[in-house]
Amino acid sequence: MRTLIVSEYVTLDGVMEAPGGEAGHPHTGWVIDYEESEQIEYKLQEVLSAEILLIGRVTYESFAEAWPGYTGEFADRMNGMPKVVVSSTLTDPAWNNTTVLPGDVVKAVTELKAQDGGPILVAGSKTLVHTLLDNDLVDELRLMIFPVTIGSGLRLFPETTKKAPWKMTATRTFPSGARVDTYHPWTVAADTDDR
Repeated sequence: MRTLIVSEYVTLDGVMEAPGGEAGHPHTGWVIDYEESEQIEYKLQEVLSAEILLIGRVTYESFAEAWPGYTGEFADRMNGMPKVVVSSTLTDPAWNNTTVLPGDVVKAVTELKAQDGGPILVAGSKTLVHTLLDNDLVDELRLMIFPVTIGSGLRLFPETTKKAPWKMTATRTFPSGARVDTYHPWTVAADTDDR
């Protein structure tokens, strides 16, 4: 069974939109001021250890436009790794090694997770992430939190009345002040056994 990992850039006030310079947001590129070599290496190792990149259509379009123009180990991995795009409108993806996952997202992702193989990595993809979180399909949540607030934008977590407890299992702070917190779904019964 595959592990599904959601890995996101997020501001202190919970915004995940436009971290890298995407058009349309007044503070687009808010990650750029904090980028440094340790963070880049962390993200490289993350994609190298994943077997599949699972993304939504909007993120696919952004990535497919940008990554083929880059060179180096990171770009080679992003361009070469298997990619699965959740979309009801995309039919013929041009980005190398990409397939489309149409139809019932919850059912399709559940089936993808049930296969043998390595981790599934999800990046960006707000609508997809909200669906995965709402349906308890996330096995690990990695939040790279940047010490900046930008006030407006798409939020990482969906508006819901559902309670979802998480347990922090790791944290790492980079020289820039950005920090990665890793969480796993938490249950009282499982935590009681650890005490």
